[in-house]
Amino acid sequence: MMTDYNLENAPGAAILIVHQSHIVLSKGYGLAKINENTKINNQTNFRLASITKQFTAMAIMILKQRGQLNYEQAITEFFDGFPAYGSSITVRHLLNHTSGLIDYFSLVPDTATEQLKDLDVLELMKSQTTTYYIPGSEYRYSNSGYALLALIVENISGLNFAEFLDINIFTPLDMIGSVAFEEGISTIDHRAFGHSYNNNEYFLDDQSLTSAVLGDGGIYTSIQDFYRWDLSLTNSDLIDQNTQMEAFAPGRLNNGEEIDYGFGWVLDSYRGKARTYHTGSTRGFKNVYQRYPDLDLGITILTNRSSGNPMNIANQVADILFNKI
Repeated sequence: MMTDYNLENAPGAAILIVHQSHIVLSKGYGLAKINENTKINNQTNFRLASITKQFTAMAIMILKQRGQLNYEQAITEFFDGFPAYGSSITVRHLLNHTSGLIDYFSLVPDTATEQLKDLDVLELMKSQTTTYYIPGSEYRYSNSGYALLALIVENISGLNFAEFLDINIFTPLDMIGSVAFEEGISTIDHRAFGHSYNNNEYFLDDQSLTSAVLGDGGIYTSIQDFYRWDLSLTNSDLIDQNTQMEAFAPGRLNNGEEIDYGFGWVLDSYRGKARTYHTGSTRGFKNVYQRYPDLDLGITILTNRSSGNPMNIANQVADILFNKI
């Protein structure tokens, strides 16, 4: 399954399989950066892209458990000068992707040359006067919402988002190599660089204009650290079990209809087995993390290339393991 990720002078992947809190497989393939002989191993740090959202949601849940916010608060309570339309958007709407916020990707000017940050997303939202739909009436995936969640964490905690993650998630879990990366502020040890493929060859393709937004996709981590994240979800190490289970509960629309998304998690089933998962795709990276709670099984595949389909590979891995556990 991983042969294509183990080619000469090609970007690769790392795979982690965890069953009943034990590592079944932890292995790297290919190179962290082409034309450099640095092979991917279990310490290689990949950009998670949208898998970051479950960490952003965890930060919010930590604050909720501490009594510092509740999910029904309107976002206008956190951001001075936010337009009136924000008074109908709650923290829960942001978590569940039911806010209707305009996708900031569509608002980036064609003339932009500097990377956006979370505060830039806030300013773009402030420049809007409406939403795609009445908040809570529909589900529509929203990177804008998770950028605002990161800023809510900053507003309440008094820490910048990267510091909050480090102090409240990475350090307690001993995820020593993990970081919400900020150019010129933080560094990434054992870094995997992103790549794309064109004209029958791979080329370095690592950052885009939106790569500096942290709340929706800015974390780098390794499968060594990700194992500790997987354990923390099983053991409810960071928050109590009741708060933790809210992340895996389907959201509800205003009419009571359930949606297949919790707090940073897609909720579905595969081969009749309940599954929570998230993918993460950005320039140069494509990833997937699947959990099968009834089997206590986790499958993570991180890749430093824009091509390929790690979701399909994770499904194939699940097909094999379903017959063995």
